[in-house]
Parts: sequence; structure tokens; C-alpha cells
Amino acid sequence: MQNPAIGCLTRTPETLPTRGGQGFTSVQSLLEADDGFDIILVDLEHDAAADAVFLLRCDPRYRLSLILAGKGATNTPALSDGPVPDDPHSITSSWQRLHERLAAFNQGNVPERFDDHVLAWLWSRPEGTLRPLRHPHHPQFYYYPLLSAFADDEPVNEMVWLQLMTEQGWLESRDLVDRIRLCTHCGSARLNYVDVCPDCHALEISREPSLHCFTCGHVAPQEHFLKQGLMLCPNCLTRLRHIGSDYDRPLENYRCRACQSFFVDAEVEARCLDCDTHHTPDELRVREIRNYRLSEQGRLRCRRGFSGDAQVESHFGRLNLISPAAFTNLLSWQIQQSRRYGADATGSVLLLRFGNLGETLGQARGTALLESLIDRIRETIRETDRCTRIQDELLWLLLPHTGRAGMDRLRERLAELNRLFHEQDHVTIDLRSSGLTLPDELLPQEDGELLMARLGGEVS
Repeated sequence: MQNPAIGCLTRTPETLPTRGGQGFTSVQSLLEADDGFDIILVDLEHDAAADAVFLLRCDPRYRLSLILAGKGATNTPALSDGPVPDDPHSITSSWQRLHERLAAFNQGNVPERFDDHVLAWLWSRPEGTLRPLRHPHHPQFYYYPLLSAFADDEPVNEMVWLQLMTEQGWLESRDLVDRIRLCTHCGSARLNYVDVCPDCHALEISREPSLHCFTCGHVAPQEHFLKQGLMLCPNCLTRLRHIGSDYDRPLENYRCRACQSFFVDAEVEARCLDCDTHHTPDELRVREIRNYRLSEQGRLRCRRGFSGDAQVESHFGRLNLISPAAFTNLLSWQIQQSRRYGADATGSVLLLRFGNLGETLGQARGTALLESLIDRIRETIRETDRCTRIQDELLWLLLPHTGRAGMDRLRERLAELNRLFHEQDHVTIDLRSSGLTLPDELLPQEDGELLMARLGGEVS
């Protein structure tokens, strides 16, 4: 492998020859250079480094390139590949690893679409993470710089796209960064929380101590009871001497200057600063801002290709697969039902592991074997059963209202089919299975995720 071409972006040209690359003092001059670069080193201050890395990622030539920013560029972790190391040999090693992973992405096909570029960037960096950045000028205060750079002129709703990719199982959410509330009308996070009158919702309220006359029940501000140094009820003119017997102080300490009503606590109202829509706090949309990484299913797709596994997917798709996240939530719900209602809500979970499925499909009779296998599963399971496929080998089945006997019959039919394949075609599918019945075989405090981990360990 030839040595990589290195472009250096620096404040002073004199500092760059030591890196062994071609030096530039502006992003524009680097982008206008005739020769493309495999590695770009950025030695600029803070905001200038962040702007430079963003512009480089916007250019199709450098979207997936190795870009290292200076140690002082603290605003670039969402776009760059880390700080510039002191050892120049480690830069070349990092580029070689990146180059090898990109060559294996999607079976060597060059990414073209927005989705492909994002997945390729994450795939080529094993620890790659989509990180949000907080910006005061953004309507929702947070945005994902990498998605913005890759989008070009194509309008992309970042939050919707991330949710869609997560539901499809290609991305997985990681650390919770923040939780924001959005206007239901325009989606802005620029909200002002104000105290208003609970009766007329006026903004002009004030805190005023008040008194309550026991003789006539009159309630008014304390200043209305003070007459020439004495405390007299303005309604019945009774002299108030002793608190607790003549008068007391009610809890209502706030007064509305618009409707003159007294109240204990003001009502909180959220007012959007962009569209001026008024909400109660419970009407606001809550959104969690998280880091995202490539999931196991996403890594599998990137390695096998987006279309190379179409034959297997088309067959397994006939089982009405649901996403792994939806399956896990449904399994947790079934566990709760089983614990609460016992035998009236029994169910079974079955895990099938096809150890050599890809090798079997590579043979001439692979399609027919897979057709028979899927047909046998479809004959056995019901419309109310749910399935999901995790990784390339694992097929999960949730069988509501199915006891141990029903689950064992399904496993016997699959084992019988495997024997039939071996007798007729001398082909053996490495089929392993593990299952349990709810709630008898549950462990204490076990939920759907823990149960799946336990069964997965039995067939690994």
C-alpha cells in the first residue's frame, strides 16, 4: 500500500513541513487543490478548527477521510477523528485501518446516498458515534453536525431520521445527553416559563400578604385592614386583636391585578418565543437527546452489503418480522402478564440459531432448503405469534398461550426437517434451539432483555 497523501491546515505555514504534508493556511485553498488528500491535519484555534472540519466534511472528497484536529480544538469531537498525535507513524496506522474497513463496507460499493455515507462513516470507525452539539441559534438547541455536513442541500429532519434508523435496527441509542421540551406547534425549544393567574391567565400577578376576618369572613390584602395604626376589618369594622381568634393569614398569598382574585400558587405556562403559542407544561413534547452508534444489525448489514443478503431476507420476511426493540418490549409485557395472571397468561419463547445458514445457501439447493424451512415454521406458528431476527443467525419466536408441550412440538418438527434434509440431500443445517415457558421458568426480576441474554448464551 502506497503512502497516504497528507494535507495540513495551519495558522502558520512554517509549522507544517515537519508533518511531511502539503501546507495550507485556509480551507478554501485546500479544497481548491488539484490533488486529493487521504489525511488532513488541522492545526487551528477552537472555533476556526470546528468550522474548518465542518467544511471539509461537507466536501464529498473528504466525508470519510481521516481528519485529525489539534488538541486545542475542543469543539470538533463530533466531526473529527481525534487530536493530532505526536507520533507520525500512528497517523499512517490509523489511516490504514480506516482504509481497510472502508474497502469492506457494502462489499466494496462506494457510498452514494445520505444514509450510505453516515453508515460508512460509523462502520469505518469502530468507536464512531453520532454526537449532538448544543448551539444557541438552533431552534431545538441541539443538532448533529455530521448529519448536517452529509446532508448537502437535501432537507433532512435529523430527529426523525435517527428515530427511523433506530426502529429499523441499524442504529442504537447510547448515552443520554439532555432532555428538552418542544412547542407542539412549531417544534421549537425556545420556551419561556411564566407564572400566570389560574383564573384569567393574566401575566400581572403579585405576592401580597392577606388577612381573613373570622367575624364576617372577609379576605383582603393586609394593607386594607390597617387604619390609623389599628387592625380593623374594612367590611364589618371589627377590631382584630388576636391571630387565631379574631383573624388568621390564609394560604392565598398571590393576587391577580387583572381579575383581583387571590390564589395559593400561580399556574405555570410555557410560551413559545418563536410562534407565541401558549402551552401548559404537560402539553409540551418531550425529546431525549442521545448519542447514537451503529448497532449489531447495522454492522452486519454494512459487512454483508445492503443487497447481498436480499435472498435470505425475502424468505425470512414472510414470517412478519418485527424490530428487535419491539420484540423485546413485547416480551417484557408478556412476562408481566404471566407473572400477574399465572397459567391464564402462559407463553413460550423459542430461540433458533442457524449456525451454517450462509454456507448452506451458497449451494445449488440452498434456496429450496430455505423455502422448506420457512414453510415448516409458518405451518407451526400462528398469526398471533411474533418473530424477530437478530444478527445473521438468530431467529426469536414469541408464542403466547403456548405451553411447554406446544413449544416442544415445534422444536421436534424442525429437528425432523433437519433429518429429512440430511437423508435426501446430504445437507445438515446446524440448527440449535433454546426455549422456556412463562412464567414457570422465569428467574426472579428477569425482564425481556435479561431473558433473551440468558437463552442466547445457551445456544452460543
